[in-house]
This record gives sequence, structure tokens and C-alpha cells, in this order.
Amino acid sequence: MKEEIREITNRYKELMIDYRRDIHAHPELGHDEVRTGRKVADILENLGLEVKRNVGKTGVVGILKGKKGGKTIALRADMDALPMQEKTGLAYASKHDGVMHACGHDMHTAILLGVAHVMRDLKDQFEGTIKFIFQPAEENNPIGGAKGMIEEGVLDDPKVDCMLGLHVWPFLKSGEIGFKEGPMMAASDRIFIKIKGNSAHGATPNEGIDAGIIAAQLMVALQTIVSRNISSLDACVITIGTINGGYRYNVVPDEVVLEGTVRNLNPKVREKLPRMIEELIHGIVGGMGGKYEFKYVSGYPALINDAALSKKIEQSIRNNPKYDFVPITQSALGGEDFAFFAQKVPSVFMWLGCRPEDITAEEFVPIHNPKFNPDEKALQVGLETMTMATLDLLSGDEKKMTQKMEMSEVNYIG
Repeated sequence: MKEEIREITNRYKELMIDYRRDIHAHPELGHDEVRTGRKVADILENLGLEVKRNVGKTGVVGILKGKKGGKTIALRADMDALPMQEKTGLAYASKHDGVMHACGHDMHTAILLGVAHVMRDLKDQFEGTIKFIFQPAEENNPIGGAKGMIEEGVLDDPKVDCMLGLHVWPFLKSGEIGFKEGPMMAASDRIFIKIKGNSAHGATPNEGIDAGIIAAQLMVALQTIVSRNISSLDACVITIGTINGGYRYNVVPDEVVLEGTVRNLNPKVREKLPRMIEELIHGIVGGMGGKYEFKYVSGYPALINDAALSKKIEQSIRNNPKYDFVPITQSALGGEDFAFFAQKVPSVFMWLGCRPEDITAEEFVPIHNPKFNPDEKALQVGLETMTMATLDLLSGDEKKMTQKMEMSEVNYIG
């Protein structure tokens, strides 16, 4: 069995690169992944999987059944791109003006297609079912694509027992995989505040109610929620990102609109934040004679890695001497709608290193950058990691199939 896994995973290296480059050259925004979804579905059907198209608008689900009985494991990849102009200069750069795979979702999709190939070849050698979930619109916070797929029953029939996902991560080198149990990524919410005052001439501000001054006071005061109302052990960020108001240099603004983001890791703290923020707004705006409108939009929840499943996946990774497990000590305050899946079933979300070994983290271009270009060696690392972890979970014995495997040297292409 060990020899067979070695041979099969190596078999699909170049195919994954082809998949990735084709998807990269044809990026599509959230819920517009028509070509990508069709390509994924066609590949899965050609592999003999049961395929469901247009799940959650443009999502795709492939179901692979092994021998009777066993667990149902779900594996997820996101497919959408970002609205930005690519500047990598790659031969397979985006053919779509203003749209780019700058967050590695092309890598995720190619990896999961690779896993589908491998597991199809091994279907007579494991018990259970694998659901391959290709999700749209991860970047469309606060709605996203995971929630729609869940509402359409992607975790049912058969019921999913646990779930795995990964994301390329430039702070780790290719060959490194990391995660932490518990909070992995933050809840990502949005706030909208409209402050209303009364205009006056700039020379006589006493005759009006200056919405600009009120906004300035409020922006500073919001930071006291983080520093004085929330424990320093509970990471929280309140950032005002846009400020719009005023008509002329010599007119007191009668209206200022603020928009921002709120990030935190503790679900109990998240429940309190809307009330805490509005109480502060009410006191400052009212105390300065103004009026306000306030809207708090809940986006993605905090992504919580299941403790028991985390231990199993960590052991699976450590059992493969080819790659390094890197314990992650700090949660990321970015948002990720895989969190909706993790709310429903025990899940683990991993960072997949994608930085070449000869480039430092400070030198490497980060995600959401028009020059982002992950190391394609990470494709093989992701394929082997997801394959081994899935087989270990389906076997019911994390040491049974892949313990101390002497993985053959990988001839990387990238």
C-alpha cells in the first residue's frame, strides 16, 4: 500500500500544474465561476464520481464512494479570484482584465482535483465516502459561498463526519504545513456609521453641529473598546477604513459616513461588540448634539479548528518525513468562510507553505498582491498531505496506513 501511494501521488504532479495554470489564466469572481466550475465538474465526472453542479449557485460537489461502510470525509477548495489587475508577467497570467487569482484559490482547486485523482485510484482500498467540495465566492464577505452550499445540504446525504481545508501561506516555506487547534482565523464583521450634524460657515462653527469633529472623537473613542473593555488576551481589532463627508473647505460638514471592520477570535466577545459599539456611538454623538445611524453586519465567524481532529491531522503530517509540521502559535485576524463548515462539523484548516526556500518571508510577495506567485512545489505537498490525512481518517487508525512512510524523493516542477 505504501508503494502504491508513493507511485500514485507522484503520477499527478504535472497534471496538477496544468490544472493550476489553466485556472490561473482564466480567473472568475465569486459566483461567476462558470468556466472553472464546469471544468471541475467535467474532470470529476470523467473520474467516475457522482457530481452535483451549481450547488450554492456555482459550486461543485463530487462524491467518491469506497468500500461499504466507513466515515464520510469532506475536503474543500475555493475557486474564486479577486478583482485586481495581475502584474506577475507569467506566461499563464490572467487573460481577464481586472481579475486575478491573487489568493491562491487556483492552487487549492488544482490540489483538490489531484486528490480526487489519487483517491479514485485507491477507491477499492478504503472504506467510506469522500465529498470533494469546490466552493464559490470565498472572497465575497459577508455573504460568501460556504453558507449557501450548507443551506443546500452539502454536508448531508451522506452526513459529513469531519472536514479538511487548506490555504497557501507565504509565511511558510514550501514543504511546511502548519495550523493550530482552537481559533485559527478571526470573525470578520463590518460596521457602517452615519453621523448627522448641521452645516454652518467654517468661520462660525458655533452656529452648526460639526459632524467631522464628532467623527474624529468617535474614531479615537472606538479604540477604547479594544484597550479598556475587552481582555488583552482576547484579540480584537476595530478599524475604520473609509471616511466620507463635507462639501467645501469652508463649510462645516453636516454628515460624515464611516465604514470599518471588526475582527475578533472569541465568539462570546463577538456577541457583545454590536451593543458596546452602539452604546459608545450613542453617548458621543448624542453628547455633542448630533444624530446617527448605525449598522453592524455580521460576516464570517471565527474559524475554530477542532481539538481532537487537530491532533489526528498533526500526527498524520508528522508521520510523513518528507515535510515539516510547523506549530502555529498565533491566530490570523483575516477572515475565511470555511468557518461556516467548521461550525457544523469537526474541521481542520491548514496553512500550506508556498514560499521558495531561497526567499525570506519579508522578500516574498504576499497574497492579495498583483504580483503574488506561489511556489508550485506546494501543489505536491498539498496533494500528499490531504491524501494521507484523508486515508488516515477513513482507516480509523491514524498509524495504520501512513506511519513513518519513507516518501520517495519528489522531482519538483515549478
